[in-house]
Order: sequence, then structure tokens, then C-alpha cells
Amino acid sequence: MEECISVFDMLKIGIGPSSSHTLGPWRAAERFLEELRNNNKFDLINYIKIDLYGSLSLTGKGHATDLAIMLGLSGQDPEYIPIENINKIITSIKTTLQLNLGNQFLIPFNIEKDIVFNKNFLPFHANGITFTAFTSSKEYTSTYYSIGGGFIVKEEHNHTQKTIKTSCAFPFPIQNAEELLAYCSAQNKKISEIVYENEKSTRSESEIHDELMRIWRTMLECMYIGCHSEGVLPGGLNVRRRAFDMHQNLIGLSNYSTPQEWLETIRKTEVKFRQILKWVSCFALAVNEVNAALGRVVTAPTNGSAGVIPAVLMYYLVIENHQADEKEIKQFLMVAGEIGSIFKKGSTISAAMGGCQAEIGVSSAMAAAALCEVMGGTPEQVQMAAEIAMEHHLGLTCDPIGGLVQIPCIERNTMGAIKAIHAAELALETDAKNVKVPLDKVIHTMWQTAKDMNSKYKETSEGGLAVAVNVADC
Repeated sequence: MEECISVFDMLKIGIGPSSSHTLGPWRAAERFLEELRNNNKFDLINYIKIDLYGSLSLTGKGHATDLAIMLGLSGQDPEYIPIENINKIITSIKTTLQLNLGNQFLIPFNIEKDIVFNKNFLPFHANGITFTAFTSSKEYTSTYYSIGGGFIVKEEHNHTQKTIKTSCAFPFPIQNAEELLAYCSAQNKKISEIVYENEKSTRSESEIHDELMRIWRTMLECMYIGCHSEGVLPGGLNVRRRAFDMHQNLIGLSNYSTPQEWLETIRKTEVKFRQILKWVSCFALAVNEVNAALGRVVTAPTNGSAGVIPAVLMYYLVIENHQADEKEIKQFLMVAGEIGSIFKKGSTISAAMGGCQAEIGVSSAMAAAALCEVMGGTPEQVQMAAEIAMEHHLGLTCDPIGGLVQIPCIERNTMGAIKAIHAAELALETDAKNVKVPLDKVIHTMWQTAKDMNSKYKETSEGGLAVAVNVADC
């Protein structure tokens, strides 16, 4: 059965620092409340307990998993909650030992006792979370799995499947890269045009336009905020924000008052090779510093890799094509989303399952493909760009120091963005008939590599830099 994944499933607006460890548990808490309501149990709840398993337990504190769960149980939406309200709600729960369940009534809640970090792994997936709700006479239990990119599922009978499959209403259902190329050839369309036809089967053209532009405005605002925020990131590693200083050195005393005016100002700056490297790095740093500070970002395809796609799209807009506007922005985002969905179907976008190749590697492939198309690449070259980007991320581990999405995660976004640009340029200069490694082959290889990878390097903070660097020394 074909799996139907929209661009808007791959590019989701949410709160940092992690899609699998923050946004996923947040959505799971919301889904649990919905379950309680559907089963006529919500109004009867006296008390709730949460058990975290595997990677959610091992790095949950650094990823704010416990905070996300409390916000979800409080009835808050990660897309729309005012950022300034987050700390107020969490502080209130901690000081009053009460939680406003579904934003409707208070129940007792003690974060130290009611959220349990179990280091053992559940067999279905590395990110397991069990909610238990108690009434005066009964209890109701439900288990979810956060499988990366903010996606959550419940356990299936067939453990070989990684996601719940539903029938797809798209006119061009796509399970792999080969099928996508076949549609492009048969319909004589670009990848973005095939994606657009699929999206039109579930949304109006105006809805597609508005939502894609809302995603872009969130990305742009995130870069803008990151470039204009200084200080030290929360979490205890004392990581100083770098985007602010880098941005100041690049732009000087320029005058602007909105993100769009800022973009236009950057278009007028010097574009030598070193400046281009610095601008791309600055954009990526900015996004992931906002992400690390529990700011609002676009999951693309995860929060930990949220800086790659906006940085590469911004590069295209301010360096490559000053005439580019909404048409190219939408084209870029649709291609990126489709390539990401193919990786999700054929492999994984969860670092807890596949290491950082599943996050930075996939985001770099998505960005490379999107950049290649807007710069005139054929569908074959677009897929080649995605393959090149992923090929040079294979085996990348996920070893966050202190379980925080900061070191090495923030810098890795700059590397993923630069690799994406390079991959797109290589693809544009290559005859697709000479391709040796099809995109589907590298996706299969990535999944095999993920399965072979030692669990210490899958977002557990039990190996690599996470143990080589003493947190106390930071």
C-alpha cells in the first residue's frame, strides 16, 4: 500500500530543540488527550504518569522532552503558542505542582515523580513514550513512538514496518525515487510540478500557496531572530551564540526594520567566495541557535537539521537569483519536501534509529535537490544532487554532548548546507546518463548503515563526543 506524505508533513512548524524528542512527545501528549476524550475518560482523570524509554529517556532532559510533554498535556499547540508563554507555563506547573489538563481543569502534577526516565528500550522503536491516566477506579494506558521529524505512531502488528501506511489519494503516489522519475518522464513535468499536482488533490491552490509561504516566512523570521540575538544558549554547556557576531561583521551598519528588508539589504552586500561561505554558515547557525533556545523553527525534516534548508534557500535568493520570488520559493520547498518523504519511506529521518545521517544527511539531500531544480536542473540531475549530498553523509553519528542539540549539532547544519550547494553544482555539471549510484541505492545503503550502526551513536549520548568531552569543562 502506498504511503501518502505531504510536503506539509515533512516541513512542519514547531518548537525546538528536537523534532523527535520535543515536537513528537508534544504531539503524542495532544494525541493522548484526544484519546481520552474519544473514550469519554477525559473529565474523569485525577492524575497522569508518563514513562519515557530509550533515546527519549537517555537524552530527554537535554532535549526538553519533559517540558514538551507538560505543554502538550496543558493543551498548548507548538505551532501557535507564544514563545514567551512557554517559561510561564512550565514555571507555574513546577511551583504549584498542578497542571491545567487540556487547558480545562487542574490536576496534581510533580515533574520529578510523574515523568519517569526509563533507560531501557522498547522493542518497536528507540523513542517510546507511555501515558497512564488514572481515574478514581481505573487506569488508561497508551504507548506512542516518536519516529523522527515530529511524526508519531502507535505500535503495529507487523514490526518490519517503520510507519503506519494509509491508502494514498495522490494522483501520482510515490514510494521511491525511481517512481518519481517515471512520473516526470511520462508527464513531461518537473519534480515540483508532480508534487504540486499531488498537493492539489487534498488542498486548494490558495491553501497550498498560503501554507508554503507561511513556512517560508517562519524560516526567514527564524534566521532574522537568530542573526539579531546574542548571549549564551540555555542548557548548561555555556555555548555562546555565534550568528550575531558573524552577521554584524558581514552586514555592518545597514538599516532595515523587517525580515524582508533585511533580505533585500543582504542582496546588496559583497559576494566573494569567503563571504558566501560565511553568509550560508551564518543563516544555518542562526536557525539552530533559535532552535536550541526553544524557539520556533520549521522541522526540515527534523529540528536538529532545521538550519540546512533555509540557509540554502536564502543563499539562492540573496546570492544566486535576485529576481527570485514566491514562485521559486514554493518550487524549492515542494522539491525539498518530496525528497525528504522518499528518504522517510525508504530509510529513516530519526537520529535515534539512524544517527545524524538521518537528520543532517537527509536535510542536505533535500536542500541539494531543491537548489538543483530552481537552478535549472533536470529531474535526473535533481535526484543526482540529492544522492551526492547523502553519499557524503553516510555513517554520520549522532553524539550530542549532554543530550543537548548544540554540540556538534549546530555546526553540522553549516556543513550540511555547504555540502548541499556543492552537490547541486556537481549535479548541474554532470550528464545524468553517467550516474553510477541512483538515489534509491543510496537510500537503501543509508538504511543498512543505520541498522549496522552501534546504538551508542544513535542519539543516546553514550558514545563519541558525548563521552569524549566532559560537560563540566564546558
